[in-house]
Amino acid sequence: MIYLVTRHQGAVEWCARHKITVDACLPHLDVETIQAGDTVIGTLPIPLAAAVAARGGHYWHLTVPVTWAQRGQELTATQLEDMGASLQAYHVTAAE
Repeated sequence: MIYLVTRHQGAVEWCARHKITVDACLPHLDVETIQAGDTVIGTLPIPLAAAVAARGGHYWHLTVPVTWAQRGQELTATQLEDMGASLQAYHVTAAE
């Protein structure tokens, strides 16, 4: 399964424009649903990204270089493209 975790329609449309296949779009991730081999795309907090990896999932971070003035604003897919949004794979593990 490929999950897109976002509440933002611009992110959904950005993924579609970039032909990123998504099986489910969720406003919030319940990490208990993640199975080995699943992929999660979004802007997860570090502990949640680590939990995805601990369950055998893959995490791709939607990186959006927002300015201070843009924080908290709803951005369109076009704005995300203009800002250079990108996906970057991360493997996050908690330090012991």
